[in-house]
Amino acid sequence: MLNASSIVSSWAGMTISQGVHDVLAYAAYALYLLLIVGGGLWAALGRNLVRAMFGLVVTFMGVAGMYLLMAAPFMAFMQLLIYVGAISILLFFAVMLVKNTSEGEEMNLPGPAKALDALIGAAAPLVLFGPIIFMNADKVEQVKLPAETPLAELGAGLLEYYVLPFEMISVILLIAMAGGVLLAWDKRLKK
Repeated sequence: MLNASSIVSSWAGMTISQGVHDVLAYAAYALYLLLIVGGGLWAALGRNLVRAMFGLVVTFMGVAGMYLLMAAPFMAFMQLLIYVGAISILLFFAVMLVKNTSEGEEMNLPGPAKALDALIGAAAPLVLFGPIIFMNADKVEQVKLPAETPLAELGAGLLEYYVLPFEMISVILLIAMAGGVLLAWDKRLKK
């Protein structure tokens, strides 16, 4: 009789060739890249703020997948917990607190000038850093994985040495949400 533990134990002993491993790694990379780019476009081009938020969640999930590919499972878990869980819910509440009408600024399609500005802004990193990357491509060696830091040391570093920046991040997020609600409230009162 097949059960979950027998399936997992049979898969745990399985080995795959280097070629299959590389194909699977590239496929996972392509999937996560598609999630990031597709979710980003969905978030940026969405006319409905709630649907645009779902695009942001998809983007955050793609970034978590990239962390998994970089052999950083703790960072992937924190990405899911903090950004997909906490920040997305915080933004959902902020969107729901403001009056979202069909006359909002997001309903106007950008003109050709704004589209050109967005295209220039998106291509700027490629234009700036592309030549540097291509000129130094032959100098790049195989990247070795760094030594893994135990989570206890990471936590101690965040809550001892980096406690002020760690707390300032939460204050900045609080100020950003309060400012967004205040701006939306001010627009509502002027109408």
